[in-house]
Amino acid sequence: MGIKICGMKYPGNILEVGSLLPDYMGFIFWGKSARYFDGIMPDLPKSIKKVGVFVNESIPVILEKTAKYDLQAIQLHGQESAEFCLDLKSQIDATIEIIKVFSVDDTFDFEVLKPFETVCDYFLFDTKGKLPGGNGTTFDWKVLVNYPSSKPFFLSGGIGIEEMGAVNEISKTNLPIYAIDVNSKFEIEPGLKNIQLCRDVAMQRLHQNK
Repeated sequence: MGIKICGMKYPGNILEVGSLLPDYMGFIFWGKSARYFDGIMPDLPKSIKKVGVFVNESIPVILEKTAKYDLQAIQLHGQESAEFCLDLKSQIDATIEIIKVFSVDDTFDFEVLKPFETVCDYFLFDTKGKLPGGNGTTFDWKVLVNYPSSKPFFLSGGIGIEEMGAVNEISKTNLPIYAIDVNSKFEIEPGLKNIQLCRDVAMQRLHQNK
């Protein structure tokens, strides 16, 4: 199971987190976010995939940011349709991954995933809340027992060190969890990650994968 550290903002902090070699690092390109990224992208190890997070953004803007920051993945965190994903997919390099986010609560209908099966590479399940992401709360992971697909997904929503035990347990199931996505519970302030907490989760991940 991989790890994505999202909501990166400050160059020095980005380099520190990058030294821990997470699989993905996320950069938010939604102007209303406290973690909005509009800075200089430092050079990162090639093994780290840079993810651009967009919320109901136009394809031209997504393409511009993808080229400017050499993104390896695009995360769609709004109400983007399957048709939008297909259109985007047709305009980007085939190596660039598309991650489609769905906000989950106890009544989530997994049938809504079907149109997206062939137009994105991964799903990401986040907690339904006031903001598109970074709400700092978990949803009841028991609802994932109803997951009808074999498509791998990112697990997100309020994951902190305290939740890692539960993460390890759910990773033992047959669910195709590809990676965990961490953000607000690993911060000193929005966009500034606590390096020790990030190191702790990276070490836990390494221990789990042995």
